[in-house]
Amino acid sequence: MDGTVWLTVAAFVALGLAIAAAVLLVRVFAARRLLLDAGIPLRDKALFWVAVIYTISPVDLIPDPVYLDDIGVLLLALHTLHAAAGAVRPGAAAAKEPGAA
Repeated sequence: MDGTVWLTVAAFVALGLAIAAAVLLVRVFAARRLLLDAGIPLRDKALFWVAVIYTISPVDLIPDPVYLDDIGVLLLALHTLHAAAGAVRPGAAAAKEPGAA
């Protein structure tokens, strides 16, 4: 394969990554807006963002081939957010749980 084919493939990959990044950015801003509207305390929102930063940071408690620490931190943050949303809106959190009537 010559250089033109590789350049074309690289351009398509770059375009796909740019589109995926744009979609992700829109979803992050939408989630941020929902968190602001939900009335969740700042402490719980900060814990969530710290967990996201920890997940993408190169500093880990356990080396990166094992993602258990990243998953644990994210699960803890999501559990805390879910509990905070349930405290703000008691009926909304219970209705979303599996097996709820």
